[in-house]
Amino acid sequence: MDDGRSQDLDRSARAAAALTGMGYRDVRVVTGGLAAWEAAGFVTVNGVGALSKGFGEYVEAVQHTPRLTPEEIKALLDDPNERTIVIDVRPVTEYRNMNIPGSTNLPGCEVTYRLAEVVKDPDTTIINCAGRTRSIIGTQTLLNAGVPNRVVALKGGTMNRQLSGFDLEYGSTRPVPPSAEEGRRVAAQRIRHVADAYHVRFVEPRTVAEWRADAANRTLYLFDVRQPQEYAAGHVPDSVSAQGGQLVQATDEYAAVRNGRYVLMDDDELRAIMTAHWLQQMGLPEVFVLKGGIANAADTLGGLVASAGAPREEGIVPGGIEAAEAARMLEDDPAVLCLNVGASNRHREQHVPAAKWVVRSFLPRVRAQYPDAGRILLTADREELAALTAQDARELWPEARIDFIRGGTPAWMRAGLPFATGMPCALCPEDDIWYRPYTDIHASKASMQGYFDWEFGLVDKINADGCVTFDVQQR
Repeated sequence: MDDGRSQDLDRSARAAAALTGMGYRDVRVVTGGLAAWEAAGFVTVNGVGALSKGFGEYVEAVQHTPRLTPEEIKALLDDPNERTIVIDVRPVTEYRNMNIPGSTNLPGCEVTYRLAEVVKDPDTTIINCAGRTRSIIGTQTLLNAGVPNRVVALKGGTMNRQLSGFDLEYGSTRPVPPSAEEGRRVAAQRIRHVADAYHVRFVEPRTVAEWRADAANRTLYLFDVRQPQEYAAGHVPDSVSAQGGQLVQATDEYAAVRNGRYVLMDDDELRAIMTAHWLQQMGLPEVFVLKGGIANAADTLGGLVASAGAPREEGIVPGGIEAAEAARMLEDDPAVLCLNVGASNRHREQHVPAAKWVVRSFLPRVRAQYPDAGRILLTADREELAALTAQDARELWPEARIDFIRGGTPAWMRAGLPFATGMPCALCPEDDIWYRPYTDIHASKASMQGYFDWEFGLVDKINADGCVTFDVQQR
């Protein structure tokens, strides 16, 4: 499906051809695209992660998740008679971007797994902050696990605190607290209770091996829900790093097939259980925890592999020319059409001086604008993207000489060649990136309030659509 309003780009048909070439056997195009969908009266949403964020809103409505306004939280923190701790459940990178001063970072499913290490007094009030929906899910996670403390969400999350005029901390380097034996024992008791109460399902490694052999016929997702550095140290082959909280927060960014098989894994089942109990409630029908954890499954699933820590090698795509040769080409022939098909924000930071910016899918319009281009040079943040665009360009300009820079724009920069900044020439709208207000420290109050208004309306949109059924248990 494309927008249905850009027939000259023919994006759906081109995508279908690419997918067919990759081996997909049943590929269909929606006639008329999104415009026809809307004309038929069907529901649409805007923004990103709408399904997962709508789920968070639904959880709050059904389970009546306790929450306090930024003003109420401030008063609670300032009260010398109150014992409080602020827990931030966002990933480390977001936490370091901006956070409530003095808060402790326990990302996603780590909040239950590591809580006993930082909260030992049952009389301590736990204030859960993050983005709006992650504050809700983080708070409800602890309530579902039966922690004895009072747990409340910061209404609207960290962004609402900022919108209310309270200070935030920027660039914090506080690490995620470690997990020790006693803390894991307490966590295990709480989490095993969740597994029983929510009927979390487990799967043996040998069954996963059978499913993997049948993955060409039935979609299989292997998600490692540990922290990224743990995944990098050793993981099951073909598994994807999807730390638990983010997998719930942005499921559609990790998995496109709701009715596929989802296998969640970690060291000891605990974090996988907490993630699984949310994905089940999201309505995913086949969610399983790898029984016994990763080490137990290593022999059956092909051992463990580590992610390469060395810098990525240049020139892994066949073809292309070196940056120095590209520079000579541009100097010798000013008529060369140089296109940067990478991200617009990266282009603004630095780009080849002669490069015009465009999204790859808009290339047919570039062809209409420059029909007689005889020599074309492509670059991007990653050479793979430039190389794939070169294939498209050869079909659109069959008589032209098409080259791409080996190593892309980063190779040009490493070669010490001159570069430019800004956006002097964009050949299509700069809509390739949506800047999330909750991660943008320079976001305006209007954009932050607009984001809240968008979130509030998601549940009604999802209910009206009728294709997704949440199964949130009331506790």
